[in-house]
Amino acid sequence: MNQKQFDKIKNGKGFIAALDQSGGSTPKALALYGIPEDAYSGEDEMFDLVHEMRTRIITSPAFDAEHILGAILFEQTMDREIEGKYTGDYLADEKGIVPFLKVDKGLADESNGVQLMKPMPELDELLKRANERHIFGTKMRSVIKEANQEGIKAVVDQQFEVGKQIIDAGLVPIIEPEVDINSAEKEKCEDLLKAEILEHLNKLGENDYVMLKLSIPTKANLYKELIDHPMVVRVVALSGGYSTDVANEKLKENNGLIASFSRALSQDLNADQTEEEFNAELEKAVMSIYEASV
Repeated sequence: MNQKQFDKIKNGKGFIAALDQSGGSTPKALALYGIPEDAYSGEDEMFDLVHEMRTRIITSPAFDAEHILGAILFEQTMDREIEGKYTGDYLADEKGIVPFLKVDKGLADESNGVQLMKPMPELDELLKRANERHIFGTKMRSVIKEANQEGIKAVVDQQFEVGKQIIDAGLVPIIEPEVDINSAEKEKCEDLLKAEILEHLNKLGENDYVMLKLSIPTKANLYKELIDHPMVVRVVALSGGYSTDVANEKLKENNGLIASFSRALSQDLNADQTEEEFNAELEKAVMSIYEASV
């Protein structure tokens, strides 16, 4: 583990940018960016376009280490280059931003009010490549829709089981059991989730550090105990579909919780903007998310 990067993530001021839309969510991300599905044909063209979009974001002067601690990448982004360097190296060397990698393969069908992660048979190989690409940590997402104790326990069990595999590979896992912000039982889900997470945190070994990525809780400061836990490097929040303004306002109510927003970071960016317009919009988003995080 890179100690300098560890210290930056643990103690730094700022937020983590989520640039990890994958195969399923890429068309949506491109459409939001002003590139409709009929503008490209096939996956190769689609991934070329999304890499251009991410490159434009990452190379922008607004995307800087003063406000952004880390960035979560999609596997294809990790394997591609920006200005002659692998993306993780470009982020670390040129920007001073810590690279993370999304490792999950999407969600399984809903059962017991939750969606577990699909199996990841090639995870060891992916983690080996992540180490070669100088990636610091990983991220993986499950979803909770109902306050079903059995379902929530299964989500957290799976997250920590895979998390241990990631720790053993020398990386820091971001454990992300997202509570659906539209759930009728959101607050109850969050209470059950917190109890399950605490149980697992208390069983971790002395160097088994994790991060947590959680929906902004209904009850402000609900996750204070998780934020203060000695085995937790940082707790970050996903925007979960809230607009930037709403997500920022909710985030401000929670001390020590920082943002890891995806849509809220890029929602006002457009392929047709001039560099000046693009950088100005990105700077506005970065500054507002930074203010809410600190």
